[in-house]
Amino acid sequence: MKILLGLLLVLVLAVGGAATWYLNVKQPVRSGTVDLFKLTAPVSVQYDERGVPHIRTENEADMYRALGYVHAQDRLFQMEMVRRLAKGELAEILGPKLLDTDKLFRTLGIRQRAQEYVAKMDMESPASKALLAYLDGINQYQDTHRAPIEFDILGIPQQPFTPQDTVAVTGYLAYSFAAAFRTEPALTYIRDTLGPQYLKDFDIEWHPEGVLSAAPALALGKKDWEGLNRLAQASQEAMEAAGVPMFEGSNAWAISGKRTASGKPLLAGDPHIAFSAPAVWYEAHLSSPGFELYGHYQALNPVALLGHNTQFGWSLTMFQNDDVDLIAEKVNPANPKQVWYHNQWVDMTSRTEVIQVKGKSPVKLVLNRSPHGPIISDAFKDTFDEGKPIAMWWAFLETENPILDAFYELNRADTREKARNAAEKIHAPGLNVVWANAKGDIGWWAAGRLPIRPEGVNPTFILDGSKGEADKLGFYRFADNPQEENPSRGYIMSANHQPLPRSGVPVPGYYNLVDRAQRLDNVLRAPDRLWDSAAAQALQLDVNNGYAARILQEVMPVLYSVVTDPNEKSFLEPLAKWDGAYTRDSIAATLFTQFTYELAKAAMEDEMGEVQFKNLLRTRALDAALPLLVANADSPWWDNVDTKAKESRFETVRIAWVNTLKHLQGLYGNSLLEWSWGKTHTLTHGHPLGMQKPLDKLFNVGPFPVPGGRETPNNLSGPIGPAPWAVTYGPSTRRVIDFAEPTKALGINPVGQSGVLFDKHYDDQAERYAEGIYVPQYLDADDVKKHAESTLRLRPAH
Repeated sequence: MKILLGLLLVLVLAVGGAATWYLNVKQPVRSGTVDLFKLTAPVSVQYDERGVPHIRTENEADMYRALGYVHAQDRLFQMEMVRRLAKGELAEILGPKLLDTDKLFRTLGIRQRAQEYVAKMDMESPASKALLAYLDGINQYQDTHRAPIEFDILGIPQQPFTPQDTVAVTGYLAYSFAAAFRTEPALTYIRDTLGPQYLKDFDIEWHPEGVLSAAPALALGKKDWEGLNRLAQASQEAMEAAGVPMFEGSNAWAISGKRTASGKPLLAGDPHIAFSAPAVWYEAHLSSPGFELYGHYQALNPVALLGHNTQFGWSLTMFQNDDVDLIAEKVNPANPKQVWYHNQWVDMTSRTEVIQVKGKSPVKLVLNRSPHGPIISDAFKDTFDEGKPIAMWWAFLETENPILDAFYELNRADTREKARNAAEKIHAPGLNVVWANAKGDIGWWAAGRLPIRPEGVNPTFILDGSKGEADKLGFYRFADNPQEENPSRGYIMSANHQPLPRSGVPVPGYYNLVDRAQRLDNVLRAPDRLWDSAAAQALQLDVNNGYAARILQEVMPVLYSVVTDPNEKSFLEPLAKWDGAYTRDSIAATLFTQFTYELAKAAMEDEMGEVQFKNLLRTRALDAALPLLVANADSPWWDNVDTKAKESRFETVRIAWVNTLKHLQGLYGNSLLEWSWGKTHTLTHGHPLGMQKPLDKLFNVGPFPVPGGRETPNNLSGPIGPAPWAVTYGPSTRRVIDFAEPTKALGINPVGQSGVLFDKHYDDQAERYAEGIYVPQYLDADDVKKHAESTLRLRPAH
């Protein structure tokens, strides 16, 4: 027995020692000396207490090579996943469940576009040289270190990273902004199957005759709607399964010196992006002779998309312009490879792609392209009716889009003119660039190439390709885009709302609710207030807006007539007294959020069906519709088409209220004290492997009870749905820079710098983020030295 126990102890120790060794060799190395090929001089990388690298080099090539190396050791798995998602290669490592995702992304044409784009790149341009050096740093790290844990679990083969990968990821970025895949099918379905009277509560321009229904040969049938639903679902599932953050919205504002306590401009920004582990941004401070920037970087991109130094800085929000059109093509009955275009039958082109599937045979995909763009219905041919292809026109595929050059120049834009010129090079996705400098300038440019559509065409709906509706007559000038420089009111604010171009150029898009923008503008507009960093932080953390008030002012009188039981009326009191703030202790926020979901469900699901209704829940169109719906007692949505009786607003509100109480009581009991927002509204940062239990306990970070809500400035939110609510997106960072002291800028990472499990920086900022705490972003050399916890030295290899 003693011998057996001894052997068992030795075995346990051996396994424990092997596991410790295995995990240790996967960890980032942030001290010591490493040899790196192609360096021309030694490089110093100082890591602060959050694991942010401060890279100091003697030339630009070494700077980007070092950035690639340190970025890879913290985020190599993220880099691998985002390039596989963009190029349609996830099924190769995750199996058949990701086949639909790969089909979708192959059909979008991102992979092919990346190949064509790189073939035309000038590899001697400064931006291209930066990219090549950065990718070389990534590849050198990958070639000399053991693969991350996730590579071993999934059996991922290591392959070099290429410029095509970076361009493809840019395509994913553009695609993740596009709301057309979710919105256009839903609204077209409402118009062409229910009738234009149902659109009146959506506050959009519409064709009363219905574009598709006016042409019987193009009318979409049940299978076509199912196919469009499948496209929308594949789009959403792609982001969730791959753990790659999807862009959702953003806040940014710049305040001129005449409105600040310091007398210098103040810049604040918090792009709203889906949460994940690791987080989307990698922070790094780069400096070389003539260049310095504290930047926020995305996987496989050598230039910062957000950044600042002592002279200038900028933030981004989504423009939300509609740069995607879905187009129903008319097929030649005598030749299924031809479509009607400009009054003649025109051949479609085709290509074949092969998708590797883990554990299964490869899948061959034949993809067609019409003159309008890729036939996206080819992704799921078995779902669509034969002979009714849906094409996609996408600005990303149809513009030069030198976005790498744009941000390379923006990283160096120390004057308003340089910033404007850099913004002009951003063609897709559409982005609002909000910029400020220490000299006193502030500026905003809505960047993106806006297509000139035929007069009268509403791109909110699927367009008829045979009638010229999908034609593009060119692009408007950048000077015609919405923009402002040094406005007299002393501030600029961008919050994904519908912009008003002074040029009069139409800017169709899928814009967010106006309520968040109005809240920010009302606070910023206060004439006697002088802004400082603390005030900017408070506004970023603000949890108010006027949306609930707009709905409750119409629906509370109905609820008071609906609810007659004295005990049940006590549940109405929190709503009646609510100031609209989504604080953790708010009971009204829980009641309101559940009620609005139940109201939408009771009013609309019977007409739309379960699948289309779920699709509608993920659109911003529903947000805009609900206030109009509750104000319209005569809306056709109130009637339940599945019953013989004709229901009114009164009856539908009653059903929604009963279901609200039933759902919340079933989850939390009858005590209102248990219905607080913090208990029902939580944030978990999900890792791709965390979707599989029990790996969620290892890889996911959270949950954290959080304040904020849908379209409050502190936009911690997710799709409309029933309680409990898992926050899926929100501020991907919070940054505040006062250019009186730009070296004292503040920010926060939602999770941590590192994507390496068990690294101390994997989740060391998550709790502080949930609590609304900010941390310093060191820019001054003395501060960097003072707060350096370790130093990694890179030296030229011989």
